[in-house]
Amino acid sequence: MTATPATGPAPARAGRYLTFRLDIATYGIPILNVREIIRLCPITPVPRMPDYIKGVINLRGTVVPVVDLRAKFQMPVVEYGERTCIIVMTLQIGTGPGTLMGAVVDAVEEVVTLNATEIEPTPDFGGTTDTQYIIGIATQRGNVKTLLDVEKIFIEEGSLVLPETAAFPSPTQKESA
Repeated sequence: MTATPATGPAPARAGRYLTFRLDIATYGIPILNVREIIRLCPITPVPRMPDYIKGVINLRGTVVPVVDLRAKFQMPVVEYGERTCIIVMTLQIGTGPGTLMGAVVDAVEEVVTLNATEIEPTPDFGGTTDTQYIIGIATQRGNVKTLLDVEKIFIEEGSLVLPETAAFPSPTQKESA
């Protein structure tokens, strides 16, 4: 038995996953991270952000940062279509309260229940292939679904990537306010 490195993602577990499409590939994220799915709405750009951070949206009074997963995964840019939507997720990073993040995807497919026999560990692609976002590969009814670690997608160099306008105050900022 090989130990998983502390920096690598935890292996995927059996359970329910929301599946969605980017280009011709199907991806899955744990349903417990999904808060809601909304139609594509106006996204307010935030200056000096990486290309994959599209900006922020106002979700019923809450500012939510939005990442375009196509851009994050370095896929070709396409115009948003009828089925393009934003998956709003709650991320549990550290011990604080959950953080809301939005992810633009080409289309949401379905919620699937995957058992342990349908999930395989992330394959070794060899070389310097970056698989840090992948927690496993599922096969169900002949279809392959790449299961993603949602927290890893939104972490860059050890910290959560948030536009400054959406950053939450730290405990010391709250005390001084």
